Amino acid sequence: MQQILLGIDRLSTLVGQIFSWCILLLTGVIVYDVCARRFFAAPTTWGYDVAYMLYGTLFMMAGAYALSRNGHVRGDFLYRNFSPALQAKFDVTLYILFFFPAIFAFMISGWHFFADSMAQNERSMFSPNGPIIWPFKFLIPLVGFLLLLQGLVETVRCVQAIRTGEWPQRLSDVEELDKQILAAAEAKGAEALAAEMARGGEAAVLGAVQSAQGPASQDPTPRHPHS
Repeated sequence: MQQILLGIDRLSTLVGQIFSWCILLLTGVIVYDVCARRFFAAPTTWGYDVAYMLYGTLFMMAGAYALSRNGHVRGDFLYRNFSPALQAKFDVTLYILFFFPAIFAFMISGWHFFADSMAQNERSMFSPNGPIIWPFKFLIPLVGFLLLLQGLVETVRCVQAIRTGEWPQRLSDVEELDKQILAAAEAKGAEALAAEMARGGEAAVLGAVQSAQGPASQDPTPRHPHS
């Protein structure tokens, strides 16, 4: 089960990282359009359309990635003091009551929005030679599907936290631990660390990581993915 959850985390991360390059394209388009208008009195007819499509694509395609990293805004001045089990109960309630109904409505209405646009071969009305925009609108149901997948993953994690009293690992935690193990291997030597891990198992891994970090870097406050 954990491998499936981390696999969907990886999918959300991959999509988010790929489409993050839209910010560079968006910056280039805006700079070109401003320079052409300001210095050469030759504004583009396509700059606005391309800019809002790139911004919309960047914003939407990062949604599942942000959810997988627990990066959405949360009013957590009380939430952070709850136990993991109580946090999970709040989360799963909100997912069931608000998240999933909203996502299903988003996907269904977004699909009809896209289908109507494609049937009309809709073009942008903001420029004289308006580009077709129905491929851009296809992102709406696609993003809804990705958010639905990641929401199911987060719901499963909530159920696990309610049962065990601890938040399960997410991909960001696994990646952080991998980096710490590599740092410990560099500090202690790969063979010595491997032998220590073989003798002591997971506890030895955590001990090696802490010893490699040093006492000054150890945080006595316990953390979990939703802190």
